[in-house]
Amino acid sequence: MQRQHQEFNKIESDNPFNNALAQLASVTDMLSIEPEYYEMLKSPEKEITVSLPLKLSDGSVSTFIGYRVQHNNARGPYKGGIRYHPNVTLDEVKALAMWMTWKAAIIDIPFGGAKGGITVDPKKLTLDDLERLTRKYVNAIEKDIGPESDIPAPDVNTNSQTMAWIMNEYSKLKGHNVPAVVTGKPVELGGSEGRISATGRGVAICVRESVKRFLQKDVKDVTVAIQGFGNVGSFAAKSLMEMHAKVVAISDVFGAAKAKGEKGYFEDPFEKLLEASNRLGSVTKIPGVEIISNAELLELDVDVLVPAALENQITEANARKIKSKIIVEAANGPTTPMADKILESMRVKVVPDILANSGGVLVSYFEWVQNLNRDHWLEDAVNGRLESKMVRAFKDVLDFSEKQNCDLRRAALVIAVNRVVSAMKLGGWH
Repeated sequence: MQRQHQEFNKIESDNPFNNALAQLASVTDMLSIEPEYYEMLKSPEKEITVSLPLKLSDGSVSTFIGYRVQHNNARGPYKGGIRYHPNVTLDEVKALAMWMTWKAAIIDIPFGGAKGGITVDPKKLTLDDLERLTRKYVNAIEKDIGPESDIPAPDVNTNSQTMAWIMNEYSKLKGHNVPAVVTGKPVELGGSEGRISATGRGVAICVRESVKRFLQKDVKDVTVAIQGFGNVGSFAAKSLMEMHAKVVAISDVFGAAKAKGEKGYFEDPFEKLLEASNRLGSVTKIPGVEIISNAELLELDVDVLVPAALENQITEANARKIKSKIIVEAANGPTTPMADKILESMRVKVVPDILANSGGVLVSYFEWVQNLNRDHWLEDAVNGRLESKMVRAFKDVLDFSEKQNCDLRRAALVIAVNRVVSAMKLGGWH
């Protein structure tokens, strides 16, 4: 597989799918993958593009483009979120679908990888427009999703309400209630306790385990900067503050807020920060903070950096300016392949996205199981199972990394790809 490994060294791109391919190529020297399986893994099994014309509340008509990409289902039904964002592209969705395949494999649940999205700025649409757009999207992809085939979930700019619309529309098309068609639903409609906070909670667990192993410190003794204050970033901040970690900066699309004061970290409880951010419209408007840029947040002198925004935040251009000792990737694909090589040379430990943010798909799996069994677990049970699986996956990756003397991303990818290829072989894929 030397040829494929050489591909890794040639690619540095803003295109997330190129970066996903480069990551796959980067581990082929550690794997014995027959060329036919490598070729199958490089391309999604199915790419769906749909046109969604919609008459908006203001009387105008716009056509939106929607995507659903199904990468690999050797280990189980496709699984992956749906994002609404003006920059959604087919290549982005393809990358995210591939990463979902690895994510489900590394956390060891019986799902394959998929992803979906609509190229839209949801902030420019009314709630009624968003609902009608969501229902039109479901009608367009209805034959490609289902509880035994492909189970969507929330992602960037979608939430439990979006999933409720999808479940309702899909159920109307099928003529009966199908709660297991999506995860991340409201609890009242069959959603799981603990699902909304699951990804952020899993990130915090990875931060805790990382500082314990790499810095020989307790999480309460380390400083953390978090880029992004959406669902994942905010719940990561909440969980870390509950663990008494010293969160020194948070950010959103408008900029970053750095804590002022003698201690240099946020002393107010998380709920007070969240309330102020929601009421005032941005973390940069929280009283008493120092406003810095998102780029400056990434370069803060902290123990742990948590990129929880979008792809390609740490690149060849800024990697050498990173001062944190550990990066825990809450977002998908925040670090480019060339940045990875630079960070490795700087001895910065990077806990990869496919491990760090897998808490969301893990609790989505728990929700799916509950729906299929018409069961409902208490939040303590969900969180306990999340903790156990995350710690086990972290230990698997760390042990392999140390045994093979490789970085954590390569270790996680090797474990994940091996599990997927093994399932393909056992299933007779050719």
